[in-house]
Amino acid sequence: MTLAALHPQIVHFVIALLFMGVVLRCVSLTGRAAFTGPAAAVLLLVGTVAAVLAVQSGTGAHGPVERVPGARAAVMYHQKWGERTRNIFLVVAALEIAALAPAVSRWRRWVLAASAVVGLGGTVSLYQAADRGGDLVYAYAGGVGIRSGDPADVDRLLVAGLYHEAMLERKQGKPGEAAQLIGQLAQRYPEDTAVRLLAVESLIVDKQDGKAALTALKQFAPGSDSRFLRFRVGLLRADAFAAAGMSDSARIVLQAMSAEFAGNRAIQDRLAKLK
Repeated sequence: MTLAALHPQIVHFVIALLFMGVVLRCVSLTGRAAFTGPAAAVLLLVGTVAAVLAVQSGTGAHGPVERVPGARAAVMYHQKWGERTRNIFLVVAALEIAALAPAVSRWRRWVLAASAVVGLGGTVSLYQAADRGGDLVYAYAGGVGIRSGDPADVDRLLVAGLYHEAMLERKQGKPGEAAQLIGQLAQRYPEDTAVRLLAVESLIVDKQDGKAALTALKQFAPGSDSRFLRFRVGLLRADAFAAAGMSDSARIVLQAMSAEFAGNRAIQDRLAKLK
């Protein structure tokens, strides 16, 4: 595994070590807890080394992410704050090392105070770098699906993207677009049980075609060993009957399910709507 692949792990150490190091350095200046001085020095020095490695690993990892359309500016912004944070804490580390030298013992307290002040500025930069990194991952899917090099991870990324986009379209009152996206999923992953069930749900919710959904559900054996699958298929079958105008059949299915899934809220809600 290359250093680039370890970037997420490294940056979490950077955040924890440097934030806590600055806090302990500030506390140490009060003279109330003797252990905080040495602890702050260790955390700040180790954290700075981690910051150097974080920038190095981030530089190695950003190529594929930067090439994603629309992501380059976010990558560059994150990189800028990361490098700025590293540089600030290199100054902090230099001050911490200088404070250990006997030659500066007379000014040691002032050197450590300077370390605390610069460190506080560094935490602002560190927060910005972390915040921009979070945006890059969660708003741009930066690195998601590609870090391990496993093609299956990219497949899962595609599934998640199509699914969430379909749910968004449905929420915005665009059932046709939602059905089209789910259709793409079903075409690409025809053997995936979860995708097949999602396609049946789309027939009911997006296309309002209960009869087609009932036909599609025939491919699922009623006596499955999976309790979850029995529950999911049962609810879909009841919903399909209801969508097809066969309320009595839907009620029979739900009442049968009530025996196995006693007290289930989803079943009770559907029964209440059929009354």
